[in-house]
Amino acid sequence: MKIVQVAVGVIRRADEVFICLRPDHQHQGGKWEFPGGKIDAGESVVDALRRELFEEVGITVNNCQPLIDITHDYGDKRVALLVREVTDFSGEPHGVEGQKHKWSQITSLKAEDFPAANVAILDVLKAS
Repeated sequence: MKIVQVAVGVIRRADEVFICLRPDHQHQGGKWEFPGGKIDAGESVVDALRRELFEEVGITVNNCQPLIDITHDYGDKRVALLVREVTDFSGEPHGVEGQKHKWSQITSLKAEDFPAANVAILDVLKAS
C-alpha cells in the first residue's frame, strides 16, 4: 500500500495552537486537525507546507522547524506526517476554505478529538 506524504503545520503562538475541523465527507471527518496537505512530487516538505498553509489558512510561513515525523496505518490508508512547528508567520490564520477553526490552549487538546495519527503530535506538544 502506498504511503501518502503529508506536510503538517503546528501553528503556534505562546501556549496556543491553531486547529481546523475536517469536513464530515473527508477521511477522519468531524475531527480536529493541524492544517497541511499532501506533498507534491518534487516538492520539499517546507515548500509543501508553505503552499498548503497559504491555501488552507491564509498565512505565509516565514520560518518553521521539525517537530515530529509520524507514519500511521489507518487500514485503508497509510500516511507519513512530516510535522513542522510554525512560530513565525505573516497574516492571521483563518478557514480559507470555509472550514471551522480555532486557537486552542495546548493543555485543552484531547486525543479523542483528533485523528489517531495526530495523537503523537499532542504528546510532543504537551511534553514541551
